[in-house]
Amino acid sequence: MFKGLIDWYLATLTTGGYPLIALLMAIESSVVPLPSEFVIPPAAHLAHTKGELTMAGIVIAGTVGSWIGATVMYWFSRIAGRPLVLKYGRYVFITPDKVRGAERWASRFGSMGVFIARLLPVVRHLIGIPAGVVKMDFIKYSIFTIIGSAIWCSILCWLGVVAGKDEQLLQGQAHRVTLWLGGGALILGAMYYFLVHRYMKAPCNDSESTSTRKSNEP
Repeated sequence: MFKGLIDWYLATLTTGGYPLIALLMAIESSVVPLPSEFVIPPAAHLAHTKGELTMAGIVIAGTVGSWIGATVMYWFSRIAGRPLVLKYGRYVFITPDKVRGAERWASRFGSMGVFIARLLPVVRHLIGIPAGVVKMDFIKYSIFTIIGSAIWCSILCWLGVVAGKDEQLLQGQAHRVTLWLGGGALILGAMYYFLVHRYMKAPCNDSESTSTRKSNEP
């Protein structure tokens, strides 16, 4: 199943190219939980083995797509406002708990949290919500988003090249696929727990949230 999914994506990628990468990364940075780990590494493998794409092009396409998706989240939250996001966000997979968790994250890390969030699972596609609600300066938000996304896409490109050198993985051998998936899940799970979950679930008093909103306003 895993190998068939990758084969389908690689076949589509040869015709879709950079626009397809940008589109999928835009989706990943919005409300749809599409893992970027599924998008960038296979493209990097294709670039490394067949030369039909370039690493720089993949990073740029992924970064642009991430910025587009993050921009949609930002302006949706900024225009709708917190009450509407809390009330209707659940219909597009944005539950009140996710909103409050993202607000706690923003309260803890401030503007720099946008940059950090682009490198972490779960909070990556949620950080635009509190940034939009508190009306963070859009230029600053975009700069942090672009830099963080570029670094993340570069890391995933490197991972795609390394994984592409594993012949047993490419042949779909179950133990090797399990090893890569298990290792990836373990690393992402640890990052999520220690760098995201604890802060998103931690209590956040109203005064802290208010001060964060004021500090981020232009």
